[in-house]
This record gives sequence, structure tokens and C-alpha cells, in this order.
Amino acid sequence: MKKQIAQQVEKALGYDFSDRTILRKALTHSSAASGKLESNERLEFLGDSVLGMVICQALFERFPTYLEGDLTKIKSKLVSRKTCSFLANQLGVDDLLEIGPGMKKSRALQGSISAATLEALIAAIYLDGGFEAAESFILRIYAPLIEQSDADQHQENYKSLLQQHAQQNMSRSVSYEILDEKGPDHNKCFESAAVIDHKRYPSAWGTTKKEAQQNAAYNALVELGVIKLPKE
Repeated sequence: MKKQIAQQVEKALGYDFSDRTILRKALTHSSAASGKLESNERLEFLGDSVLGMVICQALFERFPTYLEGDLTKIKSKLVSRKTCSFLANQLGVDDLLEIGPGMKKSRALQGSISAATLEALIAAIYLDGGFEAAESFILRIYAPLIEQSDADQHQENYKSLLQQHAQQNMSRSVSYEILDEKGPDHNKCFESAAVIDHKRYPSAWGTTKKEAQQNAAYNALVELGVIKLPKE
């Protein structure tokens, strides 16, 4: 690997390698390698596990009220091929990948190959600098996506949060009542309220029963003090 290219990759990654031979292997696709062992496939295997471990720990520590299913949903999105490919493109490292002539115009470069490259680079950083170096790199590039994933998940998580709170702090389950519905069949709105131990919490409207229940769960969480409204 040329020194200029290595420096370009290191700048994109924000990490300087002590051993650039492992960097070269991480950027060598099997179509350009003399053999499978000279390609980045083994590094991809290791990087996938390192990535999963870091993301799982980050989500576990960041969201202490989320249940296993909620954490799994966010983790699956973050470590998906689509997300890894997006990050590889953002970093620009897929443009520096060594690939065979027949792969130059392959649409796979926009997906699985670029995703695999990111995983291989994570493994390379891990082997060269240790777990902390790999963890620092992963958390840095994933920080905005973790924030966004939490925002997306939180909108779907009010019912789960309310159920958990009711079970742990009140020893009760949550039920929902449909109080009213308006509009024609093709454009209805529903009013729902959460009920815990025979107490009905403030109702809410939604364009579907599911949305109305989510909004009603939010109202209940606010009244219970689980969610704090921002001060005006």
C-alpha cells in the first residue's frame, strides 16, 4: 500500500496504524487478493463481533429502562449491512478498497462490500491498537446514529416504558380503552386512555388505535412523573 493512500485512510478513520500491513489487508477484497487468506474476509468476521459487542454495551449502559426487545431492535438496525455501508461511504474508505477489475462497476460496492470493508477496518484497529481503540472509533462514528435511533425508538416505546413502570413500581399491568372514534371509515381518528389498577389516565387521539395508545401511554408517563416535560 502506498504511503499516501495509507495516510488518507488513517485520516478518514482518525486512527494511525502501528502496523500498516494489517490496514492493507483490511482494504483488500477477495477479488484482488492472491488467495482468500490474503483478503479482508477473516478481518470482516472478527470486526462484526467487535462491532456487535461495542454497540450492545453502549446501548445497555445508555438506555437502562429499555427491555431486551427494544435494545435488540436498535442494535439490529445499527449493525445492519445498510448502516455499515452508509458509514463506509461517509468515511470514504470504500473508494480506497482494492478490488478486482471485474468488480469495478459492481453495484455490490454500494452495499455488502463496503459494509464488509468497515467491519474489516474495525478488526484492523482492534488488532493494531486494542479494544479501547476500536471502541473509541466505533462510538465516534456511531454517535449520531445512536442518538437518532433512540429518537425513532422512543416514539414507539411509550407503551413498553409504561408497562415496565407499572409492573416494577405498582405491581400492575396496563390496559387501554378506546373512548371515542371520529371520521369516515377511510379516515378515522381514535381516542384512547391507559388504565392502571382501575385508574384512567389522560386520554389521547391518534390516526390509528396503535398511535392513540402510544400517545395515551405518553400522557400516563407524564402524569406518573416518569417523563418530565421541558420547562417553558
